[in-house]
Amino acid sequence: MSEVNTLLFIEDDDQIRLALRLVLEDEGYTVNEAPDGRSGLAAFHASEPDLVLLDIRLPDMSGFDVCRALRAMSIVPIVMVTAQTDTQDMVAGLEAGADDYVTKPVVPKELAARVRAHLRRAQLQNVSIGSGPSEIMGDIDLRREQGLVFKGGQELSLTKTEFNLLCEFADHPNVVLSRDQLLERVWGYDYLGDSRLVDAHVRRLRVKIEDHPDDPKLIVTVRGIGYRLMPTG
Repeated sequence: MSEVNTLLFIEDDDQIRLALRLVLEDEGYTVNEAPDGRSGLAAFHASEPDLVLLDIRLPDMSGFDVCRALRAMSIVPIVMVTAQTDTQDMVAGLEAGADDYVTKPVVPKELAARVRAHLRRAQLQNVSIGSGPSEIMGDIDLRREQGLVFKGGQELSLTKTEFNLLCEFADHPNVVLSRDQLLERVWGYDYLGDSRLVDAHVRRLRVKIEDHPDDPKLIVTVRGIGYRLMPTG
């Protein structure tokens, strides 16, 4: 019998929490709920969920602050759920450490598909163990079987999405990868994806691996198409 994944839904609207909990339980997940940020953080410690759904607008603290607090202690996938369609809010959520976002009113099938994609990617990464060979890209040392990345000998703290994105680039050195290709391969999306997800995560990854993120030498932009890894820097 397969293991049931546990989700944590942090949302202050009782009706939205109930509706989406029923949708996700119908998909076979166990769903724990919290109506605000502080109780959400407590519930996270208590349940150790496999994925967090997080509203941006909470009554006691912002979803951005909750996201940063969660990311400081865990690499669990985080999906922002928000009524906001403003690009700045979307980018702020991703840069706070979220892996993805959906906007209200949430389409149940779309939410379920996104949850499945993130859990599948997390599970695939979790089964990779051991002490396989390093992959050296400039001063970046990728040890994918251990799930570790080092820069100049110092271990970097990457989210699972950032790690998977770096692995995808490492699999295709000197090859231009379009945003659609990255959405499909890293997020597991085709028609569900948003190219802004890719741009925000590449930007965040550059901050961690590039000497000068605003003038990247390792992951370079190919204007109008996507990105390319230049492994020799």
